[in-house]
Amino acid sequence: MNTPESREGNLIRYAVYLAGYLMARGVVKIVTMNSPLRVWDLILFVLITAMVLLFYIYRFNREQRFFQRDFVLPWLGNYGATVILTLIVIVTRIGVSWLQAYNKVSWYGFQAEYLRHESVPMFWFLIVAIGIVLPILQEYLATGFLFNYMFRRNEVSVAILGMLTSGILFSLFNFQMSIPLFFINIFYGALFAWSYLYTQTLWMPIYLSVLNGVMLVIMT
Repeated sequence: MNTPESREGNLIRYAVYLAGYLMARGVVKIVTMNSPLRVWDLILFVLITAMVLLFYIYRFNREQRFFQRDFVLPWLGNYGATVILTLIVIVTRIGVSWLQAYNKVSWYGFQAEYLRHESVPMFWFLIVAIGIVLPILQEYLATGFLFNYMFRRNEVSVAILGMLTSGILFSLFNFQMSIPLFFINIFYGALFAWSYLYTQTLWMPIYLSVLNGVMLVIMT
């Protein structure tokens, strides 16, 4: 039960991590529902998200001792891959925003909420919450813990299934009432998972996910 070899233990641990994420997501919703922003809501956001993020970091680093990596490529160790992946995220995110501007694709829920209560404090809160904090938590859940628990075998079929599963989870964590956005988020989630498999370090998908989140807020 105390090692990633235990399926029951993995299920319980993942459920606990998921509950933590839902708490963080819920407090973000509470903050964005009120305009102007309220100080006590912001304090609650800081406390909950800091607690969940530190818990994720502690558990992920602790569990890494059970795994032996064939290699670890620093996320800045391959500048070509880093630049290409960065450009893919930026260009595709601009493309999605262009489609949204012409009503070809729906707006994300938080974008519609922001446009109704547009303000400078709300913008910076969304940069921190939607652009940085939630993407980091999502990558721990949809990539780090997921691959540690379910997709450890070094096989192509396992890698592909893991990328697809990670993409679906990432899309569910960013759930929107729009089929096009659902598949767009699957693409991003699978791309981030591929970057994790390529570098064998969680820093790369976290970087890409944060870049995607910040771009998403800026392009609103």
